[in-house]
Amino acid sequence: MNILYDERVDGALPRVDKAALLAELRERLPSLDILHREEDLKPYECDGLSAYRTTPMLVVLPERIEQVEALLKLCHRRQVPVVARGAGTGLSGGALPLEQGILLVMARFNKILEVNPEGRFARVQPGVRNLAISQAAAPFGLYYAPDPSSQIACSIGGNVAENAGGVHCLKYGLTVHNLLKVEILSVEGERLTLGSDALDSPGFDLLALFSGSEGMLGIVTEVTVKLLPKPQMAKVLLASFDSVEKAGRAVGEIIAAGVIPGGLEMMDNLAIRAAEDFIHAGYPVEAEAILLCELNGVEADVHDDCERVRRVLEQAGATEVRQARDEAERARFWAGRKNAFPAVGRLSPDYYCMDGTIPRRELPGVLRGIAELSAEYGLRVANVFHAGDGNMHPLILFDANRPGELERAEALGGKILELCVAVGGSITGEHGVGREKINQMCAQFDADELTLFHAVKAAFDPERLLNPGKNIPTLHRCAEFGAMHVHHGRLPFPELERF
Repeated sequence: MNILYDERVDGALPRVDKAALLAELRERLPSLDILHREEDLKPYECDGLSAYRTTPMLVVLPERIEQVEALLKLCHRRQVPVVARGAGTGLSGGALPLEQGILLVMARFNKILEVNPEGRFARVQPGVRNLAISQAAAPFGLYYAPDPSSQIACSIGGNVAENAGGVHCLKYGLTVHNLLKVEILSVEGERLTLGSDALDSPGFDLLALFSGSEGMLGIVTEVTVKLLPKPQMAKVLLASFDSVEKAGRAVGEIIAAGVIPGGLEMMDNLAIRAAEDFIHAGYPVEAEAILLCELNGVEADVHDDCERVRRVLEQAGATEVRQARDEAERARFWAGRKNAFPAVGRLSPDYYCMDGTIPRRELPGVLRGIAELSAEYGLRVANVFHAGDGNMHPLILFDANRPGELERAEALGGKILELCVAVGGSITGEHGVGREKINQMCAQFDADELTLFHAVKAAFDPERLLNPGKNIPTLHRCAEFGAMHVHHGRLPFPELERF
């Protein structure tokens, strides 16, 4: 799908003279690599959400902060929109470029500047891969906790922009909980520091505000992350269930028993079979659902927790509870889960990965609701998710070559997200809103809340030049979408003309 959305918060962007802009960039930044030919621009037309595509006007690949600084100042003066991109692994269209804007690729900023074992932190450039941080810290017995499934490829700047999570975020938190400091450039090219080397800093907590802001408030140039000691021991239990509802209830019962696992993941039968065929992890392919529960820490605590969780799982109706026999089997169990997305890709020509979050207690009911919606729309859904924190990833299988299937998949995805909101959850957990979920923002937030979001955006970027048209819908868009949040039965947005 080619999305033409050159808009500043749903308003038309002015046309940019590409030739004049290219000439000035070459004159002022002669060492800056600039892509401008059609064949060079095409590889950048989408991020990990490949259903949405737009060819950027220009792509720039800086190597020095001074180049980014000068570029932003030039674009601000000429009123040219800028979209930042890291590794391009995002799944919500957050790095989708503009036809009338510059795509700023930060991938060449890939140096680890410092690993400090005494202070337990690392300073890195935004293009450093997530996994590379843990690899650099490993000789000191340390690691970086947030571990999205794409950690082998995704960059830390993108993790900050999307507030990425991972299979171990239940115990160790999201990106925002593992940051000390972020260096950014404002839309005017000014250098700012958010956070500090200390655990806290005075004033407003702008570091938390910036985390998850999806490139709309500034450009990340350096990140200081916290490092943690590697756990002394880690054990994984694999529990099989004959229904997804039982597995869903077991999740809440584990937490209620006072155990906070290092990771608590769930997969349904469709995902189990796909992962097993792909990875050969040793999954029980006859199970309707499995839970993977990792318990880590000191040896005595881990053994006690394993026994306690085993009892909870058996009482919850598990047909089998199996503990990984050694480190190799533990790695295989996790490899199956982390490769579930590509594995499901073998089942269907296309799939659409959703990302919503619900209260743990609502898991059984929401899973039933997804099954009913799947039947209603005539599309299979594989469920893979971070069950411990209620972050769901329904994978909707479809064939884009069949007329109407992509649109049906999008409609089904929207209904799943609205179901998450209806039970007290959220339309996103770690993938961000981007371009994908902008309509569902209307279902979650009311007019006052959206107005406040726009005010925050305006405080950092009053001209709306950074990543316009993403994340926050206008009130008019919500009125046209017709799925607006209603408080106390009042008509949403009464000040707007009805369509």
